[in-house]
Amino acid sequence: MPTDFLPVRPDLTLIAVLGYSFAAFLIGLALTPWFISFLRRNKLGKQLRVEAVDGRDASIFLKYHEKKFGTPTMGGLLIWGSILLTVLLSRTLSLTGIVESSLLQRGQVYLPLFMLVSLGILGAVDDYLNILGVGRKKGLDALPKLGFLLLISIVGALWFHFKLDYNEVYVPFMGTVPLDWWLYIPLFVFIILGTANAVNVTDGLDGLAGGLLVIAFGAFGILAWLQGLVVLAAFCGVCVGAIGAFLWHNVPPALFFMGDTGSLALGGTLGVIALMTDQVLLLPLVGAVFVIEMLSVIIQLTSKKFRGGKKIFRSAPIHHHFEALEWGESKVTMRLWIIGAFFAFLGIIIGVVG
Repeated sequence: MPTDFLPVRPDLTLIAVLGYSFAAFLIGLALTPWFISFLRRNKLGKQLRVEAVDGRDASIFLKYHEKKFGTPTMGGLLIWGSILLTVLLSRTLSLTGIVESSLLQRGQVYLPLFMLVSLGILGAVDDYLNILGVGRKKGLDALPKLGFLLLISIVGALWFHFKLDYNEVYVPFMGTVPLDWWLYIPLFVFIILGTANAVNVTDGLDGLAGGLLVIAFGAFGILAWLQGLVVLAAFCGVCVGAIGAFLWHNVPPALFFMGDTGSLALGGTLGVIALMTDQVLLLPLVGAVFVIEMLSVIIQLTSKKFRGGKKIFRSAPIHHHFEALEWGESKVTMRLWIIGAFFAFLGIIIGVVG
């Protein structure tokens, strides 16, 4: 697996990686009571969607989620805020000489950190407008939201290709395939848009997206470590720690929700890390549930459009279909966690032997 394009300095011990991960977890836990109080005090609560993805009434969704109206949202701010604070803490420790090296490294952390914060801000704006919205129209309009997503993704793609000289895709069991810029940049943009939106679609049950993101970032952290990208592995560990702190209070019944500011930011960052480890073709395996969730929406919309409104699933995304089958929210969440863990483990194996 090629790692020539990304600087692999400085070396961090496994203890340091675990230490930074645990620090992010503790920071997230420590800030949670104040953050939830802030959300409640400012009435930053969940607004239920009253229409499905095709614009029709979301009757099944409302049946199972009406009780969640008003639950604090925008919890993603706590996640990426904890990640950012941990990275800055590592920088402070480095400048004071307590540790030799920090996590704030241009080659391995600048780009995922940029994607995390920029998409997090975009999601926060969307969440806030959603909270303020009344009637059937809430949040950012689809076109401006897509436009900002495209802009952020293109900026990241240009940096990745022209600054880091990344121009290859690793194909397991075959080797690297070089790509010209006019192919690589659209691939980068597609991966970021696809992953950010897939995680966003999956974030519909208490703990579902959070648990799957812990699994996915953990898997790519292992792959990064095995490639010698120890700083990137540590960043993945920090993401796991911060999401874990959020998940501590997000498992059913959730005290607060991630919101777009979390799902877009973490989805886009996951896509960047898959590209930086040159394991982007493993992303559909490591994030298999995200792919399934996104495909369920596409299949449902296609069926309704071309089959006179007939549905394949009782509700989409597919986790709502399982809810409609009376599985129960916790059972749906944990079963999808199991599926996600299985495919992530498979992805790690292929990444190692391929």
